[in-house]
Amino acid sequence: MKIYTRTGDRGETGLFGGARVAKNDPRVEAYGTLDELNAHLGFVRALGPPVDLAPLLEQLQASLFVLGAEVACVPTALDRLGFDLVDRSGIQALETAIDEHEAHLPPLETFILPSGSPVGAALHVARTVCRRAERRCLDLADLRAEVLIYLNRLGDLLFVLARRASYLAETQETPWTGRVKP
Repeated sequence: MKIYTRTGDRGETGLFGGARVAKNDPRVEAYGTLDELNAHLGFVRALGPPVDLAPLLEQLQASLFVLGAEVACVPTALDRLGFDLVDRSGIQALETAIDEHEAHLPPLETFILPSGSPVGAALHVARTVCRRAERRCLDLADLRAEVLIYLNRLGDLLFVLARRASYLAETQETPWTGRVKP
């Protein structure tokens, strides 16, 4: 099978379920941003995250593939995807991971600047891409509520994981001090 099909040469792509849409269609923007987020998490994994974060990051990537497939699907064809969609148990798993990792961190007393260790900083980038993916998915009125809830929790988890990675690397967080009015 060749990697190129030439079917997108005129700026269109196919959705699962058969519809063809412009490559700048809101649905394509949404699943493209999910793909970008997945690539960022792959980059984080390539950086060598702390050993207790690596399996979770791989699980998140697998879930993002499922989410991306759902978003790339014509809503009437969801039952033909052939795998389980993200559901409330997936959302609960994110909440559990947030609680577990946050329990090992000092409490936040101020906003922090995105920085820290290389893995922590890369997770902050992934977090911002996750928030953009969430915004892009909001443009799609026909998505299941679980998709938006999952992305909201995922953004929270990535923030906690960024802090945790920096903490485990013994890298200080940079507090935001704000501006002093003259």
